[in-house]
Amino acid sequence: MAAVSSSVRKNPVLRRTANSAGVADSESSTAVSPSDSPRQSASSTSLSSLSSTDASRKATDYGGLVDTYGNAFTPPDFTIKDIRDAIPKHCFERSALTGYAYILRDLVCLATTFLLFHNFVTPEHVPSTFARALLWGLYTVLQGLFGTGLWVIAHECGHGAFSPSRAVNDFTGWVLHSALLVPYFSWQISHSKHHKATGNMERDMVFVPRTREQQASRLGRKVHELAELAEDTPVFTLIMLVAQQLVGWPNYLLTNVTGHDYHERQREGRGKGKRNGLGGGVNHFDPRSPLYEAKDAKLILISDIGIGLTATALYFLGNKFGWANLAVWYFIPYLWVNHWLVAITFLQHTDPSLPHYTADEWNFVRGAAATIDREMGFIGRHLLHGIIETHVLHHYVSSIPFYHADEATDAIRPIMGKHYRSDTKDGPLGFIRAMYKSARMCQWVEPSEKAEGAAKGILFFRNKNGLGTKPMSMKA
Repeated sequence: MAAVSSSVRKNPVLRRTANSAGVADSESSTAVSPSDSPRQSASSTSLSSLSSTDASRKATDYGGLVDTYGNAFTPPDFTIKDIRDAIPKHCFERSALTGYAYILRDLVCLATTFLLFHNFVTPEHVPSTFARALLWGLYTVLQGLFGTGLWVIAHECGHGAFSPSRAVNDFTGWVLHSALLVPYFSWQISHSKHHKATGNMERDMVFVPRTREQQASRLGRKVHELAELAEDTPVFTLIMLVAQQLVGWPNYLLTNVTGHDYHERQREGRGKGKRNGLGGGVNHFDPRSPLYEAKDAKLILISDIGIGLTATALYFLGNKFGWANLAVWYFIPYLWVNHWLVAITFLQHTDPSLPHYTADEWNFVRGAAATIDREMGFIGRHLLHGIIETHVLHHYVSSIPFYHADEATDAIRPIMGKHYRSDTKDGPLGFIRAMYKSARMCQWVEPSEKAEGAAKGILFFRNKNGLGTKPMSMKA
Protein backbone atom coordinates (compact mmCIF):
# COMPACT_ATOMS: atom_id res chain seq x y z
CA MET A 1 0.00 0.00 0.00
CA ALA A 2 3.02 2.26 -0.15
CA ALA A 3 1.90 3.42 -3.56
CA VAL A 4 -1.23 4.85 -2.02
CA SER A 5 0.35 6.60 0.91
CA SER A 6 3.06 8.12 -1.21
CA SER A 7 0.52 9.83 -3.45
CA VAL A 8 -1.70 11.42 -0.81
CA ARG A 9 -2.37 14.94 -1.92
CA LYS A 10 -2.73 18.25 -0.19
CA ASN A 11 -6.05 18.60 1.54
CA PRO A 12 -7.02 22.27 1.69
CA VAL A 13 -10.63 22.13 2.77
CA LEU A 14 -11.18 25.59 1.37
CA ARG A 15 -9.25 26.07 -1.84
CA ARG A 16 -8.26 29.64 -2.54
CA THR A 17 -8.21 30.57 -6.19
CA ALA A 18 -4.97 32.07 -7.46
CA ASN A 19 -5.38 34.83 -9.99
CA SER A 20 -3.03 35.63 -12.82
CA ALA A 21 -0.79 37.63 -10.52
CA GLY A 22 -0.51 34.75 -8.07
CA VAL A 23 -2.61 36.51 -5.43
CA ALA A 24 -5.20 34.47 -3.54
CA ASP A 25 -8.81 35.35 -4.24
CA SER A 26 -11.83 34.53 -2.09
CA GLU A 27 -12.91 30.97 -1.36
CA SER A 28 -15.42 31.07 -4.20
CA SER A 29 -14.69 32.44 -7.62
CA THR A 30 -18.32 32.31 -8.64
CA ALA A 31 -20.10 34.71 -6.31
CA VAL A 32 -18.00 37.81 -6.96
CA SER A 33 -17.09 39.66 -10.12
CA PRO A 34 -13.56 38.56 -11.03
CA SER A 35 -11.21 41.41 -11.83
CA ASP A 36 -8.05 39.68 -12.99
CA SER A 37 -7.42 39.01 -16.66
CA PRO A 38 -6.05 35.66 -17.82
CA ARG A 39 -2.57 35.39 -19.18
CA GLN A 40 -2.50 36.63 -22.75
CA SER A 41 -1.80 33.91 -25.29
CA ALA A 42 1.06 34.30 -27.72
CA SER A 43 -1.27 33.10 -30.44
CA SER A 44 -4.75 31.77 -30.90
CA THR A 45 -3.56 28.44 -32.20
CA SER A 46 -3.46 25.26 -30.18
CA LEU A 47 -2.54 21.61 -30.26
CA SER A 48 -5.61 20.53 -32.20
CA SER A 49 -8.53 21.88 -34.17
CA LEU A 50 -10.76 21.08 -31.22
CA SER A 51 -9.13 23.80 -29.16
CA SER A 52 -8.59 26.59 -31.65
CA THR A 53 -9.95 30.00 -30.77
CA ASP A 54 -11.31 32.64 -33.11
CA ALA A 55 -8.45 35.12 -33.32
CA SER A 56 -10.49 37.53 -35.43
CA ARG A 57 -12.79 38.33 -32.53
CA LYS A 58 -11.68 40.49 -29.64
CA ALA A 59 -13.06 41.06 -26.17
CA THR A 60 -14.86 44.16 -27.45
CA ASP A 61 -17.03 41.91 -29.63
CA TYR A 62 -18.49 40.33 -26.50
CA GLY A 63 -19.80 43.30 -24.57
CA GLY A 64 -22.97 43.15 -22.52
CA LEU A 65 -22.52 39.56 -21.30
CA VAL A 66 -23.75 39.06 -17.74
CA ASP A 67 -23.96 35.78 -15.83
CA THR A 68 -26.76 34.88 -13.41
CA TYR A 69 -24.96 36.55 -10.50
CA GLY A 70 -24.66 39.79 -12.48
CA ASN A 71 -20.93 39.42 -13.18
CA ALA A 72 -19.54 40.72 -16.47
CA PHE A 73 -18.19 37.96 -18.71
CA THR A 74 -15.74 37.66 -21.58
CA PRO A 75 -14.82 34.32 -23.19
CA PRO A 76 -11.39 32.76 -22.53
CA ASP A 77 -8.45 33.94 -24.63
CA PHE A 78 -5.84 31.29 -23.74
CA THR A 79 -5.18 28.07 -25.66
CA ILE A 80 -4.96 24.40 -24.82
CA LYS A 81 -1.22 24.64 -25.53
CA ASP A 82 -0.93 27.28 -22.79
CA ILE A 83 -2.69 24.86 -20.45
CA ARG A 84 -0.61 21.79 -21.30
CA ASP A 85 2.69 23.68 -21.23
CA ALA A 86 1.97 24.88 -17.68
CA ILE A 87 1.47 21.37 -16.28
CA PRO A 88 4.59 19.62 -14.87
CA LYS A 89 5.56 16.70 -17.10
CA HIS A 90 5.37 14.11 -14.33
CA CYS A 91 1.67 14.86 -13.86
CA PHE A 92 1.00 13.06 -17.15
CA GLU A 93 2.60 9.84 -15.88
CA ARG A 94 0.21 6.94 -15.17
CA SER A 95 0.89 3.85 -13.11
CA ALA A 96 -1.32 0.76 -13.19
CA LEU A 97 0.39 -0.38 -9.97
CA THR A 98 -0.69 2.80 -8.19
CA GLY A 99 -4.16 2.47 -9.65
CA TYR A 100 -4.53 -1.13 -8.51
CA ALA A 101 -3.34 -0.13 -5.04
CA TYR A 102 -6.27 2.29 -4.84
CA ILE A 103 -8.66 -0.37 -6.15
CA LEU A 104 -7.39 -2.78 -3.49
CA ARG A 105 -7.88 -0.13 -0.82
CA ASP A 106 -11.47 0.49 -1.93
CA LEU A 107 -12.23 -3.25 -2.07
CA VAL A 108 -10.79 -3.73 1.41
CA CYS A 109 -13.04 -0.93 2.67
CA LEU A 110 -16.08 -2.59 1.05
CA ALA A 111 -15.25 -6.06 2.40
CA THR A 112 -14.33 -4.88 5.90
CA THR A 113 -17.51 -2.84 6.22
CA PHE A 114 -19.62 -5.78 5.09
CA LEU A 115 -17.95 -8.23 7.48
CA LEU A 116 -18.21 -5.88 10.47
CA PHE A 117 -21.90 -5.15 9.94
CA HIS A 118 -22.82 -8.70 8.95
CA ASN A 119 -21.17 -10.20 12.03
CA PHE A 120 -21.86 -7.57 14.67
CA VAL A 121 -25.00 -5.64 13.69
CA THR A 122 -27.19 -8.57 14.68
CA PRO A 123 -29.94 -9.11 17.28
CA GLU A 124 -27.37 -10.79 19.54
CA HIS A 125 -25.08 -7.76 19.58
CA VAL A 126 -27.63 -4.96 18.95
CA PRO A 127 -30.99 -5.94 20.50
CA SER A 128 -32.79 -2.73 19.47
CA THR A 129 -34.47 -3.04 16.07
CA PHE A 130 -34.40 0.72 15.62
CA ALA A 131 -30.67 0.88 16.37
CA ARG A 132 -29.97 -1.95 13.92
CA ALA A 133 -31.97 -0.16 11.25
CA LEU A 134 -29.94 3.01 11.78
CA LEU A 135 -26.67 1.12 11.67
CA TRP A 136 -27.60 -0.72 8.47
CA GLY A 137 -28.61 2.63 7.02
CA LEU A 138 -25.11 3.86 7.82
CA TYR A 139 -23.78 0.74 6.12
CA THR A 140 -25.54 1.60 2.86
CA VAL A 141 -24.12 5.15 2.95
CA LEU A 142 -20.56 3.92 3.52
CA GLN A 143 -20.78 1.23 0.85
CA GLY A 144 -22.21 3.81 -1.54
CA LEU A 145 -19.18 6.04 -1.00
CA PHE A 146 -16.70 3.19 -1.44
CA GLY A 147 -18.58 2.02 -4.53
CA THR A 148 -18.48 5.53 -5.97
CA GLY A 149 -14.71 5.50 -5.45
CA LEU A 150 -14.49 2.39 -7.64
CA TRP A 151 -16.80 4.06 -10.15
CA VAL A 152 -14.39 7.01 -10.37
CA ILE A 153 -11.42 4.71 -11.03
CA ALA A 154 -13.40 2.96 -13.80
CA HIS A 155 -14.08 6.43 -15.20
CA GLU A 156 -10.32 7.04 -15.21
CA CYS A 157 -9.89 3.81 -17.14
CA GLY A 158 -12.33 5.08 -19.75
CA HIS A 159 -10.13 8.14 -20.27
CA GLY A 160 -6.87 6.18 -20.40
CA ALA A 161 -5.76 7.79 -17.14
CA PHE A 162 -5.35 4.52 -15.24
CA SER A 163 -2.51 2.97 -17.19
CA PRO A 164 -0.44 3.55 -20.34
CA SER A 165 -1.90 0.28 -21.64
CA ARG A 166 -5.25 0.55 -23.39
CA ALA A 167 -5.93 -3.15 -22.78
CA VAL A 168 -5.33 -2.75 -19.03
CA ASN A 169 -7.53 0.35 -18.95
CA ASP A 170 -10.41 -1.27 -20.79
CA PHE A 171 -10.33 -4.61 -18.97
CA THR A 172 -10.14 -2.96 -15.54
CA GLY A 173 -12.81 -0.40 -16.37
CA TRP A 174 -15.11 -3.05 -17.87
CA VAL A 175 -14.90 -5.22 -14.74
CA LEU A 176 -15.44 -2.34 -12.31
CA HIS A 177 -18.23 -0.64 -14.23
CA SER A 178 -20.02 -3.90 -15.01
CA ALA A 179 -20.02 -4.73 -11.28
CA LEU A 180 -21.82 -1.40 -10.76
CA LEU A 181 -24.30 -2.07 -13.60
CA VAL A 182 -22.68 0.51 -15.87
CA PRO A 183 -22.20 -0.37 -19.59
CA TYR A 184 -18.49 0.45 -19.76
CA PHE A 185 -17.75 0.91 -23.47
CA SER A 186 -21.19 2.37 -24.19
CA TRP A 187 -20.74 5.03 -21.55
CA GLN A 188 -17.08 5.55 -22.48
CA ILE A 189 -18.05 6.46 -26.05
CA SER A 190 -20.85 8.87 -25.12
CA HIS A 191 -18.75 10.37 -22.32
CA SER A 192 -15.92 11.01 -24.76
CA LYS A 193 -18.36 12.95 -26.93
CA HIS A 194 -19.31 14.98 -23.86
CA HIS A 195 -15.68 15.93 -23.32
CA LYS A 196 -15.30 16.90 -26.97
CA ALA A 197 -18.36 19.16 -26.86
CA THR A 198 -18.72 20.40 -23.28
CA GLY A 199 -20.96 23.45 -23.11
CA ASN A 200 -22.08 23.08 -26.75
CA MET A 201 -25.86 23.42 -26.89
CA GLU A 202 -26.14 21.11 -29.90
CA ARG A 203 -23.54 18.44 -29.22
CA ASP A 204 -22.97 18.06 -25.48
CA MET A 205 -24.07 14.80 -23.90
CA VAL A 206 -24.56 15.74 -20.23
CA PHE A 207 -26.87 18.24 -18.51
CA VAL A 208 -27.58 20.29 -21.60
CA PRO A 209 -29.84 23.08 -20.26
CA ARG A 210 -33.13 24.04 -21.85
CA THR A 211 -33.31 27.17 -23.93
CA ARG A 212 -35.89 29.80 -23.11
CA GLU A 213 -38.06 28.47 -25.94
CA GLN A 214 -37.82 24.89 -24.70
CA GLN A 215 -38.65 25.91 -21.14
CA ALA A 216 -41.70 27.88 -22.30
CA SER A 217 -42.88 24.96 -24.42
CA ARG A 218 -42.46 22.61 -21.46
CA LEU A 219 -44.67 24.85 -19.32
CA GLY A 220 -47.21 25.41 -22.09
CA ARG A 221 -46.52 29.14 -22.15
CA LYS A 222 -45.34 31.74 -24.61
CA VAL A 223 -41.67 32.70 -24.57
CA HIS A 224 -42.28 36.22 -23.32
CA GLU A 225 -44.38 34.99 -20.39
CA LEU A 226 -41.66 33.09 -18.54
CA ALA A 227 -40.49 35.96 -16.35
CA GLU A 228 -44.08 36.74 -15.37
CA LEU A 229 -45.01 33.29 -14.07
CA ALA A 230 -45.35 32.52 -10.39
CA GLU A 231 -42.14 31.11 -8.97
CA ASP A 232 -41.68 27.44 -8.14
CA THR A 233 -42.16 26.62 -4.49
CA PRO A 234 -39.10 25.44 -2.53
CA VAL A 235 -40.93 22.15 -1.91
CA PHE A 236 -41.37 21.63 -5.66
CA THR A 237 -37.66 22.27 -6.21
CA LEU A 238 -36.79 19.76 -3.49
CA ILE A 239 -39.10 17.11 -4.96
CA MET A 240 -37.57 17.53 -8.41
CA LEU A 241 -34.07 17.25 -6.90
CA VAL A 242 -34.95 14.03 -5.09
CA ALA A 243 -36.41 12.56 -8.29
CA GLN A 244 -33.26 13.56 -10.17
CA GLN A 245 -31.04 11.90 -7.59
CA LEU A 246 -33.09 8.69 -7.47
CA VAL A 247 -33.68 7.97 -11.14
CA GLY A 248 -31.43 10.44 -12.99
CA TRP A 249 -28.64 8.00 -13.80
CA PRO A 250 -30.69 5.00 -15.04
CA ASN A 251 -32.97 7.44 -16.87
CA TYR A 252 -29.92 8.89 -18.64
CA LEU A 253 -28.70 5.44 -19.67
CA LEU A 254 -32.15 4.35 -20.87
CA THR A 255 -33.45 7.55 -22.51
CA ASN A 256 -30.49 10.00 -22.86
CA VAL A 257 -32.33 12.55 -20.72
CA THR A 258 -30.19 15.71 -20.25
CA GLY A 259 -28.24 14.86 -23.42
CA HIS A 260 -28.66 16.69 -26.73
CA ASP A 261 -31.60 15.74 -28.95
CA TYR A 262 -30.16 16.44 -32.40
CA HIS A 263 -29.89 12.82 -33.47
CA GLU A 264 -31.13 13.46 -37.01
CA ARG A 265 -27.65 14.86 -37.68
CA GLN A 266 -25.92 11.55 -36.91
CA ARG A 267 -23.64 11.12 -39.90
CA GLU A 268 -24.57 7.50 -40.63
CA GLY A 269 -28.26 8.32 -40.61
CA ARG A 270 -28.89 6.15 -37.55
CA GLY A 271 -30.68 9.00 -35.80
CA LYS A 272 -33.50 9.40 -38.31
CA GLY A 273 -36.81 9.42 -36.48
CA LYS A 274 -35.17 8.87 -33.09
CA ARG A 275 -35.44 11.12 -30.06
CA ASN A 276 -34.64 11.23 -26.37
CA GLY A 277 -37.23 9.76 -24.06
CA LEU A 278 -38.70 6.36 -23.30
CA GLY A 279 -39.19 4.42 -26.50
CA GLY A 280 -37.39 7.03 -28.57
CA GLY A 281 -34.62 4.67 -29.65
CA VAL A 282 -31.81 6.59 -27.92
CA ASN A 283 -30.11 4.66 -25.13
CA HIS A 284 -26.78 3.20 -24.00
CA PHE A 285 -27.63 -0.47 -24.55
CA ASP A 286 -28.75 -0.79 -28.18
CA PRO A 287 -25.95 -1.01 -30.79
CA ARG A 288 -28.36 0.75 -33.22
CA SER A 289 -28.65 3.81 -30.97
CA PRO A 290 -27.68 7.10 -32.68
CA LEU A 291 -25.26 7.71 -29.82
CA TYR A 292 -22.93 5.28 -31.65
CA GLU A 293 -21.64 4.40 -35.08
CA ALA A 294 -21.80 1.00 -36.78
CA LYS A 295 -18.17 0.26 -35.87
CA ASP A 296 -19.06 0.51 -32.17
CA ALA A 297 -21.59 -2.34 -32.21
CA LYS A 298 -19.21 -5.00 -30.85
CA LEU A 299 -18.21 -2.77 -27.94
CA ILE A 300 -21.84 -2.06 -27.06
CA LEU A 301 -22.54 -5.80 -26.99
CA ILE A 302 -19.50 -6.43 -24.76
CA SER A 303 -20.84 -3.77 -22.40
CA ASP A 304 -24.24 -5.46 -22.36
CA ILE A 305 -22.58 -8.81 -21.63
CA GLY A 306 -20.87 -7.26 -18.60
CA ILE A 307 -24.24 -6.01 -17.32
CA GLY A 308 -25.76 -9.43 -17.99
CA LEU A 309 -23.05 -11.24 -16.02
CA THR A 310 -23.54 -8.96 -13.01
CA ALA A 311 -27.33 -9.28 -13.21
CA THR A 312 -26.99 -13.06 -13.32
CA ALA A 313 -24.72 -13.09 -10.27
CA LEU A 314 -27.16 -10.84 -8.39
CA TYR A 315 -30.05 -13.13 -9.31
CA PHE A 316 -28.35 -16.18 -7.81
CA LEU A 317 -27.24 -14.22 -4.73
CA GLY A 318 -30.79 -12.97 -4.20
CA ASN A 319 -32.21 -16.48 -4.45
CA LYS A 320 -29.59 -17.91 -2.10
CA PHE A 321 -29.44 -15.25 0.61
CA GLY A 322 -32.79 -13.53 0.22
CA TRP A 323 -33.77 -10.47 -1.79
CA ALA A 324 -34.29 -8.32 1.29
CA ASN A 325 -30.70 -8.98 2.32
CA LEU A 326 -29.45 -8.28 -1.19
CA ALA A 327 -31.39 -5.02 -1.25
CA VAL A 328 -29.48 -3.84 1.83
CA TRP A 329 -26.15 -5.32 0.80
CA TYR A 330 -26.13 -4.14 -2.82
CA PHE A 331 -29.15 -2.30 -4.24
CA ILE A 332 -29.50 0.51 -1.70
CA PRO A 333 -25.73 1.21 -1.82
CA TYR A 334 -26.15 1.13 -5.61
CA LEU A 335 -28.72 3.92 -5.30
CA TRP A 336 -26.23 5.91 -3.21
CA VAL A 337 -23.64 5.46 -5.95
CA ASN A 338 -26.17 6.77 -8.48
CA HIS A 339 -26.94 9.70 -6.19
CA TRP A 340 -23.31 10.74 -5.93
CA LEU A 341 -22.73 10.31 -9.64
CA VAL A 342 -25.69 12.51 -10.60
CA ALA A 343 -24.94 15.11 -7.92
CA ILE A 344 -21.30 15.38 -8.93
CA THR A 345 -22.05 15.63 -12.65
CA PHE A 346 -24.90 18.11 -12.13
CA LEU A 347 -22.79 20.44 -10.02
CA GLN A 348 -19.76 20.20 -12.31
CA HIS A 349 -21.78 21.64 -15.19
CA THR A 350 -24.60 23.62 -13.60
CA ASP A 351 -23.88 26.86 -11.78
CA PRO A 352 -25.11 30.47 -12.06
CA SER A 353 -21.62 31.55 -13.13
CA LEU A 354 -21.25 29.12 -16.07
CA PRO A 355 -21.89 29.94 -19.74
CA HIS A 356 -23.13 27.71 -22.53
CA TYR A 357 -22.44 28.26 -26.22
CA THR A 358 -24.24 27.98 -29.52
CA ALA A 359 -22.44 25.92 -32.15
CA ASP A 360 -21.03 29.04 -33.86
CA GLU A 361 -19.48 30.42 -30.66
CA TRP A 362 -18.26 27.18 -29.11
CA ASN A 363 -14.71 25.88 -29.12
CA PHE A 364 -12.91 23.35 -26.96
CA VAL A 365 -11.15 25.88 -24.71
CA ARG A 366 -14.38 27.75 -24.01
CA GLY A 367 -16.31 24.57 -23.32
CA ALA A 368 -13.73 23.13 -20.94
CA ALA A 369 -13.74 26.40 -18.98
CA ALA A 370 -17.53 26.12 -18.62
CA THR A 371 -17.05 23.73 -15.69
CA ILE A 372 -16.52 24.28 -11.98
CA ASP A 373 -14.53 22.74 -9.13
CA ARG A 374 -16.19 22.18 -5.77
CA GLU A 375 -15.13 20.75 -2.43
CA MET A 376 -16.18 17.70 -0.42
CA GLY A 377 -13.32 17.58 2.08
CA PHE A 378 -12.04 14.15 3.12
CA ILE A 379 -14.89 12.35 1.36
CA GLY A 380 -14.22 14.02 -1.97
CA ARG A 381 -10.44 14.02 -1.91
CA HIS A 382 -9.91 10.50 -0.60
CA LEU A 383 -13.02 8.32 -0.88
CA LEU A 384 -14.08 9.83 -4.23
CA HIS A 385 -10.52 10.34 -5.52
CA GLY A 386 -10.78 14.09 -6.11
CA ILE A 387 -13.33 13.93 -8.92
CA ILE A 388 -15.23 16.86 -7.38
CA GLU A 389 -12.26 19.08 -6.64
CA THR A 390 -10.33 18.87 -9.94
CA HIS A 391 -12.94 18.68 -12.69
CA VAL A 392 -11.85 21.78 -14.60
CA LEU A 393 -8.41 20.27 -15.17
CA HIS A 394 -10.05 16.97 -16.14
CA HIS A 395 -11.84 18.68 -19.01
CA TYR A 396 -8.63 20.12 -20.38
CA VAL A 397 -6.45 17.01 -19.98
CA SER A 398 -8.55 13.95 -19.09
CA SER A 399 -5.61 11.52 -19.22
CA ILE A 400 -3.97 12.93 -16.07
CA PRO A 401 -4.54 10.45 -13.18
CA PHE A 402 -6.41 11.68 -10.14
CA TYR A 403 -3.37 11.43 -7.84
CA HIS A 404 -1.63 14.16 -9.89
CA ALA A 405 -4.73 16.27 -10.46
CA ASP A 406 -4.33 18.70 -7.55
CA GLU A 407 -0.80 19.66 -8.61
CA ALA A 408 -1.87 20.05 -12.23
CA THR A 409 -4.87 22.15 -11.18
CA ASP A 410 -2.59 24.48 -9.23
CA ALA A 411 -0.47 24.83 -12.38
CA ILE A 412 -3.29 25.84 -14.73
CA ARG A 413 -5.13 28.26 -12.45
CA PRO A 414 -2.79 31.20 -13.21
CA ILE A 415 -3.22 30.51 -16.95
CA MET A 416 -7.01 30.49 -16.69
CA GLY A 417 -7.12 33.52 -14.39
CA LYS A 418 -10.66 34.79 -13.99
CA HIS A 419 -11.98 31.94 -16.13
CA TYR A 420 -11.14 29.33 -13.50
CA ARG A 421 -14.34 28.59 -11.56
CA SER A 422 -14.46 27.12 -8.08
CA ASP A 423 -17.01 27.12 -5.29
CA THR A 424 -15.40 25.65 -2.19
CA LYS A 425 -17.09 27.65 0.54
CA ASP A 426 -18.23 25.51 3.50
CA GLY A 427 -16.85 22.30 1.98
CA PRO A 428 -19.31 19.35 2.01
CA LEU A 429 -22.19 21.47 3.36
CA GLY A 430 -21.58 24.01 0.62
CA PHE A 431 -21.62 21.21 -1.95
CA ILE A 432 -25.03 20.00 -0.79
CA ARG A 433 -26.36 23.54 -0.57
CA ALA A 434 -25.16 24.25 -4.12
CA MET A 435 -27.48 21.53 -5.43
CA TYR A 436 -30.53 23.38 -4.18
CA LYS A 437 -29.20 26.80 -5.20
CA SER A 438 -28.44 25.64 -8.73
CA ALA A 439 -31.83 23.97 -9.06
CA ARG A 440 -33.52 27.27 -8.10
CA MET A 441 -31.35 29.62 -10.15
CA CYS A 442 -30.51 27.54 -13.26
CA GLN A 443 -33.80 26.84 -15.06
CA TRP A 444 -33.01 27.76 -18.66
CA VAL A 445 -30.37 29.60 -20.70
CA GLU A 446 -30.68 32.66 -22.94
CA PRO A 447 -28.48 35.49 -24.28
CA SER A 448 -27.76 38.46 -22.04
CA GLU A 449 -30.21 41.28 -22.64
CA LYS A 450 -27.56 43.76 -23.86
CA ALA A 451 -25.60 41.24 -25.93
CA GLU A 452 -25.15 42.03 -29.60
CA GLY A 453 -23.71 40.16 -32.56
CA ALA A 454 -21.46 37.24 -31.65
CA ALA A 455 -22.21 37.76 -27.96
CA LYS A 456 -25.76 36.47 -28.51
CA GLY A 457 -24.24 33.03 -29.02
CA ILE A 458 -23.08 32.89 -25.38
CA LEU A 459 -25.94 31.90 -23.10
CA PHE A 460 -26.40 32.12 -19.33
CA PHE A 461 -28.82 30.65 -16.84
CA ARG A 462 -31.95 32.56 -15.92
CA ASN A 463 -34.99 31.67 -13.80
CA LYS A 464 -38.54 32.72 -12.95
CA ASN A 465 -37.85 32.64 -9.22
CA GLY A 466 -36.65 36.25 -9.12
CA LEU A 467 -33.10 35.19 -8.26
CA GLY A 468 -30.02 36.86 -9.74
CA THR A 469 -30.03 38.58 -13.12
CA LYS A 470 -33.52 39.02 -14.49
CA PRO A 471 -34.54 37.24 -17.71
CA MET A 472 -34.47 39.21 -20.93
CA SER A 473 -37.44 41.53 -21.29
CA MET A 474 -39.55 40.36 -24.23
CA LYS A 475 -42.74 41.93 -25.52
CA ALA A 476 -45.62 39.90 -26.87
